[in-house]
Amino acid sequence: MNRLLSHPRTLLVALFGLLAFFAYHARGFQLDASADSLLLEDDPDLQLSRQVDARYQSRDLLIVTFTPDGPLFDDASLDRLRALRNELRELDGVESVTSILDVPLVKSSDVPLLEMIGNLQTLESPTVDRRRAIEELTGSPVFESLIVSADELTTAILVYLKPDDGFETLLRARNELLVRRRAEGLSAAERDRLAAVTTEYERTGERVVEHNHRTIGSIRTILERHRPYASLHLGGVPMIADDMVEFIGNDLAVFGASVLAFLIFVLALIFRQLRWVVLPLLCCFFAVVIMVGMLGLFGWKVTVISSNFLALMLIITISMNLHLAVRYNQLFRELAGETQLELVAATVRSMVWPCLYTALTTIIGFGSLVFSNIKPVQDLGWMMSMGLAVSFATTFTLFPAVLVLLSPRAERVERREVGLTAALANLTDRHGGAILGVSTLLACVSAVGLSRLTVENSFIDYFRQNTEIYQGMKLIDDKLGGTTPLEVLIHFGLAKPEAEVAAAASAAADAEFDDEFLEEWELDEDEDPDAYWFTASKIETIKRVHDYLDGFPEVGKVLSLASVIRVAEELNDGEAFDGLELSVLYKKLPAEVREPLVDPYLSVENDEARILLRIIDSQPGLRRKELLQRIEAGFGDQLMLSDGEVQITGTLLLYNNMLQSLFRSQIMSIGAVMVGIGAMFLILFRSVSLAVIGIVPNLLAAAMVLGLMGLVGIPLDIMTITVAAITVGIAVDDGIHYIYRFREEFAKNGDYRKTLHICHGTIGHAVLYTSVTVTFGFSILVLSNFLPTIYFGLLTGLAMGIAFLGALTLLPKLILMIKPFGVDGARADREPAR
Repeated sequence: MNRLLSHPRTLLVALFGLLAFFAYHARGFQLDASADSLLLEDDPDLQLSRQVDARYQSRDLLIVTFTPDGPLFDDASLDRLRALRNELRELDGVESVTSILDVPLVKSSDVPLLEMIGNLQTLESPTVDRRRAIEELTGSPVFESLIVSADELTTAILVYLKPDDGFETLLRARNELLVRRRAEGLSAAERDRLAAVTTEYERTGERVVEHNHRTIGSIRTILERHRPYASLHLGGVPMIADDMVEFIGNDLAVFGASVLAFLIFVLALIFRQLRWVVLPLLCCFFAVVIMVGMLGLFGWKVTVISSNFLALMLIITISMNLHLAVRYNQLFRELAGETQLELVAATVRSMVWPCLYTALTTIIGFGSLVFSNIKPVQDLGWMMSMGLAVSFATTFTLFPAVLVLLSPRAERVERREVGLTAALANLTDRHGGAILGVSTLLACVSAVGLSRLTVENSFIDYFRQNTEIYQGMKLIDDKLGGTTPLEVLIHFGLAKPEAEVAAAASAAADAEFDDEFLEEWELDEDEDPDAYWFTASKIETIKRVHDYLDGFPEVGKVLSLASVIRVAEELNDGEAFDGLELSVLYKKLPAEVREPLVDPYLSVENDEARILLRIIDSQPGLRRKELLQRIEAGFGDQLMLSDGEVQITGTLLLYNNMLQSLFRSQIMSIGAVMVGIGAMFLILFRSVSLAVIGIVPNLLAAAMVLGLMGLVGIPLDIMTITVAAITVGIAVDDGIHYIYRFREEFAKNGDYRKTLHICHGTIGHAVLYTSVTVTFGFSILVLSNFLPTIYFGLLTGLAMGIAFLGALTLLPKLILMIKPFGVDGARADREPAR
């Protein structure tokens, strides 16, 4: 160490060269808020969802809610709506726009049905009866609560974005390879093909995201021009993803600036010397720039989950620097007359091992996240593991290299006692039994809370109420049928039953019809074989499933082929159509009507019907997993359908799968964290009793926070589910430093109680300073717009505070009780192992 520090300038030149290299690569730093970032890539339900999207040609959809100042259906409001729709249609990134002005109306005029099919009316048609049109729109099985609210105050404008054909082709090719990899594995050539396709898919995806960003920006510009006469909100998955990028960038800037300001304040308050402010901040700057450069170099994108990595790195880096600074000042007082080189070298030698082991235990905590199946969670684990290694290396190279060049005179400060650590020492010494009792009680209460934990959350509750995401989703939930999509597929078989086809053909050939829309029609199997798909049994099944789903209070709008058929049945005086009559209607429908009203709900080629429903995400007490279980149970119990006949897919299912997978993986990862940290304690202290003593207070801190969540009803989500593993990984640092110093001091005096007071007066100060820094540093995450990040910051900060109290009360009490270093009066017969 002395040899390395004897050439500090050379070391600094090398460090600044390294900084320049990674600063250059920092320009590749990217943000990612795509929907794919929160999905399980190997989830078979995801593969099915993508196949269904391709089969039914699902498109990216934005929803503009329009609530005019006056009545929705008066001329002034409709003129403004028309102007807004026309402006949206002119945008380059928009494929089509649908509003109440455009949807086909079948009950708003007295035109015969057969004639109407070829010339459907809309609200803009000169012959349409507006009063009847309003009644149809607000009472239609298709349009009510989909495009117009029941109270006739709000309407939705559906804005479909232009698809990128190249991106869609890459997506299909990638999905096919992923499905094949999961089912049967890939050959070497196919693996190379998957890697190439994935690279091109990501590159093309970035272009699509940028194009959508510009389109969304243009839409918002248009909406601003129309806000003087209407309340307007923008919603939809593309808008949420676009806004999340802004949230991530804002969080990075706010967290970084706020943590920096806080650290400056804390360092100035603790040390009251400029060098102890500048030097730790310099180390933080080095560590962060190098880490950002590594992310850019490796192409790792920062997501909403990993957006707090910057604040975490600053907090952890500063805590290492605090330990070095406190130890240096302590040695400066104890080793009067030593040169600056000798003081710095002694500081590094005495702190390198405990800091190394604390870094390793924290890496274990964050490293446990790589066991998750969620890529952004895995990325956070890898980022922070690498970041901790960078922080450790920077702290033990840059910090001593700069410090050795500084004059030692300014560090000779008077020792200031900290009343809190002394009070905690007295509390532990005099009331250790009470500490054990309270800890046991808290552990029992925490166990009760743990049993009540749930892995649920409403997506709308992830955002502050003043954000456009929340306001738009809430309005859509309340008035336009719900926000979170779910799909149900009904499979009727791999082939059409020959008996049904033959019966339909025979009926068409033999029957004579007087009905006006059948009298000139003839079935021609060669011309339109799809028309034979419609049978009474299939339509009845679709209606039964549709009505069953519509009966759930959590379900908002339900759309299916049954919705369209019921509109037609209303025109038929309420009488149901038979299969042949439905075949007639299907054949007669023009493409411009069939595509929006029938094709999204029917795949004749796959002998499949599709039911779309939306969940009211803001409904209090919504439990996704329970809802899905109840829906699935009813398919068999109430509808008598087999597992092969009906299948659930869609966003709600995928998100639930992600949460449940994350919960299972984190339960396993907490066990891995405990085993890993236990191994670190055994290697460092070579004592099973010390390993147990070191783990217990930190495990209690994690259990108390999770138990509190269960007791007050805070569900686990994509952020808070990582609190336990991270808490144990970070909080154990205090225990390592305390036990390490306790062993050193006990080796000198052989008295447990005396050693307790000495440690609280020395390492206790560093533990206090770092704990305050970490606790309040995490609390800065409350400035985020993403509520899971806020909960994560508050809960982790609370856990750090509890861990601090445990490290200076329960931990020393366990040491006094178990006496792992021998009996009082005994002295160590050798130097503490490094």
